[in-house]
This record gives sequence, C-alpha cells and structure tokens, in this order.
Amino acid sequence: MDPYCLKKLNEERRARSAAILLTDLADGRDRVIKEGDPVAGVLGEAIRQAFLSGRSALAEIEGRSFFLNVHVPPPRLVVVGAVHISQALAPIAKIAGYDMEIIDPRTAFATPERFPDVKLSTEWPQDVLETRPLDPYTAVAVVTHDPKIDDPALERALRAGCFYVGALGSRKTHAKRVDRLKALGLTDEQIGLIHSPIGLDIGAASPAEIAVAVMGEVIRAFRARGLRAARQLEKTA
Repeated sequence: MDPYCLKKLNEERRARSAAILLTDLADGRDRVIKEGDPVAGVLGEAIRQAFLSGRSALAEIEGRSFFLNVHVPPPRLVVVGAVHISQALAPIAKIAGYDMEIIDPRTAFATPERFPDVKLSTEWPQDVLETRPLDPYTAVAVVTHDPKIDDPALERALRAGCFYVGALGSRKTHAKRVDRLKALGLTDEQIGLIHSPIGLDIGAASPAEIAVAVMGEVIRAFRARGLRAARQLEKTA
C-alpha cells in the first residue's frame, strides 16, 4: 500500500470517518475515497453501496476491475442518563460489540460504582459533545426525562446524522419534546427520525427488558444500512 494512502486511512480512522481504499487491479494503483467524496457514474454508485453495507467488495466497471476495501468506524452507543436502564444496557452493549459512553451531569447518578468499566462523563451533553462530536456511526439514547439534559443531546444527534436516535417517554411527553425541538430550528423530517417510545415494541416493563428492547432497536437500525444496500444492488443486478 502507498504510504500516503496508509497515512490518510489512519487519519480517517482517528476521526471516526469512513473511507475506502480503492485499488485498480489492472495497474495496482490505490487511492483513498472518503465518505461523501464525489465519484461519478457506476463506480460512484458501487462506492456508495459499499459505504452503506460496510463490506469490502470487488467491482467490475466498464471492463475494469476494482477492489473496494471498506474501512468504517466501529459502532458506538452514547447514552444520556445514568439511570437503571443504562445500568442494564451497559453489559448488553458490550456483548453486542458496541463501545458505550454515558453522559449525565448529575454526579449522584453517574458514578464508577454504578457503572464499572463504562466511560462516564459528568458534564452537560452539549459540552461533552463539543469536544467529542457525534457521527453517523453513533447511536444516541436519551433516558433522563429532563429536557435540560435530553434536548441538547437530541439536537446534536439529529444534526450529526446519527444512525439511531431514541428518547424515553410517552407519546404525550414526546409531543412536548417535538415542540421544543422545532423551536431549536430542527425540521419535521429530522425530528421524525427519533424513536419514541424508545426500543422495540416487545412489551418491555422492567429496566432490564427496556434495555434489551433498546439494544435490539439500535442493532436493527445499524444493520438496516447494509440491508438497504443489498436490496438496491439486487434491483440494479
């Protein structure tokens, strides 16, 4: 691999950005394509689908062969609220392979004793996310029931294009939340991406059951990226 390409890939990895190492198999030339870079034609569509699926692939384009080596960030889960649901969610997320972080300025709740081996931030979400911004490979679940804590996190998650955004609360609670988010300048389309009530509809009642429902919904949202790509490839085949 070209050392310059390796350097660019490492830069994208540190920034939690997706990139593809595109190799022309005829001459061995490499180039790095970042997600969102404009690439025209059939090759551009193949690259777009590879980013969606997260899978490396061989592409035959107009008699030429390219290998698309996909590098995407590992999915992470940011939970706003150090509550009982979060305690149950932490080990489930770890088993599922998600890096999990909890943000809650309420230091009485966000303690290492309650959350061993979990990254904790006891600042306000807007301050934490200013230095560690969200991205499309991050899921966000807000579970405090406190608008002062939840709303700034929801706003940033929706603007960052997180692949999953969920919020705890009844439909009545969510209706009030929608009005507040509109006042912050978010569109109906953006707000419509929020999963509320949070979690898959499995009749969950206890914190542990809700945690299972949330993790299931997060996984479904992440895997849906690849399913959409597969279906689109089938249509064009």
